[in-house]
Amino acid sequence: MSAMVEVRGVHKTFGTHEVLHGIDLTVHAGTVTVILGPSGSGKSTLLRAINHLEKVDRGLISVDGDFIGYRRVGNRLHELSERHILRQRANIGFVFQNFNLFPHLTALENVVEAPISALRRPRAQAHEHGRQLLERVGLADKADAYPRQLSGGQQQRVAIARALALEPKLVLFDEPTSALDPELVGEVLDVIATLARSGTTMIVVTHEIGFAREIADTIVFLDEGRVVEQGPPEQVLDDPRHERTRAFLSKVLT
Repeated sequence: MSAMVEVRGVHKTFGTHEVLHGIDLTVHAGTVTVILGPSGSGKSTLLRAINHLEKVDRGLISVDGDFIGYRRVGNRLHELSERHILRQRANIGFVFQNFNLFPHLTALENVVEAPISALRRPRAQAHEHGRQLLERVGLADKADAYPRQLSGGQQQRVAIARALALEPKLVLFDEPTSALDPELVGEVLDVIATLARSGTTMIVVTHEIGFAREIADTIVFLDEGRVVEQGPPEQVLDDPRHERTRAFLSKVLT
């Protein structure tokens, strides 16, 4: 099985606070990796580093064999231009906690904005694909609705459709249900679970332990910027080897 994501020795510091302490992680193509951990453990920073929204201080990240944010010339790395980085990001879908939809655009317009502007897709082709994606997330009837006319769960499903519009190799989810009312969580998790079954390569940061058990091929437990434990759900969740993992799970599973 080929590696889609390689994270090697990644460090990140904000001010005097080191958030990531030499992270190593491999994500194989077609698999789902779920990252668990307490608040402040570096989960979101790691996701943002994978698509170069955060520059790392040390270490390397590659997606499908390409260094993210850099190119190698001989033995040296050179930072890519913003234009090249944006081109790399087109291969990496990102679903944020707070939807980040354009409020002045309809659901369909939010989905087709990037394919038209970034990939120069013909408008008719982009609209047809956008409608297919909205149907895929159960919102075929909301194409002309504006974000303010949608529930939080519906907005997040539009955001998922938007992330898929560029046909990315990898999709990152940063606590996609944390901003939702409890009764709306299920509809978003159902869409993500369907994506997982389709073979989409995904990294999901979540606090939904039952959901993690359902969709994950690998669970990574992060604490204080370090990978404490990783393995299949039945090992990490049911028989954790590290005391820190056991302590965390005892709190969230009670």
